[in-house]
Amino acid sequence: MNTGELVELGQQLRVDSIRAAAAAGSGHPTSSMSAADLMAVLLAHHYRYDFDRPDHPGNDRLVLSKGHASPLMYAAFKAAGAIDDEELLTFRELGSRLEGHPTPRRLPWVETATGSLGQGLPVGVGIALAGKRLDRTGYRVWVLCGDSELAEGSVWEAAEQASYENLDNLTAVVDVNRLGQRGPTRYGHDLDAYARRFQAFGWHTVEVDGHDVDAVDRACGEAASTRGQPTVILARTLKGKGVAAVQDREGMHGKPLPEADEAIAELGGPRDLRVRVREPSDARVLQAVSTGQAEPPRWDKGGKVATRDAFGEALAALGTARGDVVALDGEVGDSTRAELFAKEHPERYVECYIAEQQMVAAATGIAARGRVPYATTFAAFLTRAYDFVRMASISGSGINLVGSHAGVAIGQDGPSQMGLEDLAMMRAVHGSTVLYPCDANQTARLVAAMADLDGIRYLRTSRGGSPVIYGPDEEFPVGGSKVLRSSAEDRLTVLAAGVTVSEALVAADTLAEQGIAVRVIDLYSVRPVDRDTLRRAAEETGCLLTVEDHHPEGGLGDAVLDAFTDGRPVPRLVRLAVRDMPGSASPEEQLRAAGIDAGSIAAAGRLLAEGAIVP
Repeated sequence: MNTGELVELGQQLRVDSIRAAAAAGSGHPTSSMSAADLMAVLLAHHYRYDFDRPDHPGNDRLVLSKGHASPLMYAAFKAAGAIDDEELLTFRELGSRLEGHPTPRRLPWVETATGSLGQGLPVGVGIALAGKRLDRTGYRVWVLCGDSELAEGSVWEAAEQASYENLDNLTAVVDVNRLGQRGPTRYGHDLDAYARRFQAFGWHTVEVDGHDVDAVDRACGEAASTRGQPTVILARTLKGKGVAAVQDREGMHGKPLPEADEAIAELGGPRDLRVRVREPSDARVLQAVSTGQAEPPRWDKGGKVATRDAFGEALAALGTARGDVVALDGEVGDSTRAELFAKEHPERYVECYIAEQQMVAAATGIAARGRVPYATTFAAFLTRAYDFVRMASISGSGINLVGSHAGVAIGQDGPSQMGLEDLAMMRAVHGSTVLYPCDANQTARLVAAMADLDGIRYLRTSRGGSPVIYGPDEEFPVGGSKVLRSSAEDRLTVLAAGVTVSEALVAADTLAEQGIAVRVIDLYSVRPVDRDTLRRAAEETGCLLTVEDHHPEGGLGDAVLDAFTDGRPVPRLVRLAVRDMPGSASPEEQLRAAGIDAGSIAAAGRLLAEGAIVP
């Protein structure tokens, strides 16, 4: 397209953004209008994409980080012929693919869900990492950002990671329209302020008038030719560009234009331009990806092995069998044991340093390219990245998260290092799988099983050594459990997971010596939980006692109750959990102080069996 045609395309994208928002009665047309010329240049001259083959390995990747500007993305899809005008006007309707913020669950041309600002660039870094390190197909990643979201710390985690990894296949295009939701942004139209920040992180910067299509065109070309560092194009734009009633005016964010017909007329009326998007290169994935069956490591029963150690060995073995497995860590790989994978498969290991948001975002981006990422850090520190986990779920992303050093059992390090909320946090994620192994062989089997699951998968590991109670050939289906003690005389059931399983077994032996038969169940699958086994235990023993190294809110006890939410009578249930704020102490002292050690379990079980505790 020549200059005049690019200008016309920009106007068409503005008009269609207004029309879509007007049809919906809601949306963000002014935020779309400011970036319309940027999108027009990208679509017509620089973006290489086959809309009939969204999985083409040579396709460029476009991430709309300012996801509220979805009318602009949908208008671009229309201009490219991917959707028609009728569908454009279903924006935000029930059942429409064109949601208020775009998601890949609905549209195959969308890379990741956005809308929680500050996430598009971090995920884009993950996609670019996959392209540079793994796929090696030469595609570029374009991320369209808003200036307001540059206040998010996650953007600067992404900026540093991108520079460190020399991601010259990544270009951020920032729509600097100076207006946020409630008023002016921090730096307004001061492009130099943004440039200094990106330059400090090692980025190549280009400053342009975002409504000068020729200048934008040259800037995109400069980005594509820059080697050794990522590029950011800082484009000065006007919110609501082209319509006098809203252009560069406060108070118009997130609202359809008040006089849409007049605004469309002011922009020259509807157009029906079609863009022939450049074809991707005839690329193929150069690195062969093996997907064989992993042979998990094996341990003999009777010894003691930390589940974090078993995780590290199992992940390294899985990486040997499967070339699609990638590991990421937040600079604690010597503790999480992810370093074992790094030593065996350094080309598929991403060190994210202490930047948990970027770590989860990179995992999401890598998963979008068909890989199977395992991202690891202390369970407590995943709380910092929870919004990224939530958005990964909205994307339908398949990522594996592993939280080590869970619970009070870590001992002397104290409460800042103890993951005591993680089970609740991960159980609340839509469609998640939450696993909490108690021994080495169980851990190894579950690590391998996670690779083939859908959605967000979370594995909780422990710091200290745990007794190996299962043989190496035992199977652990997700959604199952293991009944470790059982008889027809059982008077209650103790339900445990992770470090409390061995404590429960000791308690059961103590109670047996006192003539009290106790059933013990290992609920290693916290979500989905084994409903059938739980219901049978409730019917046969009359009372359930849960014991967990976690706060009582949202953890194992609540997972057990989920088995009785279909109108069945709720069983007698007593919950032992970490209810007070722990301090520093040995692991044994921590379990005893929290009331979740073998002695506490036996005492509670005895009182229950004797009827002294009425749940």
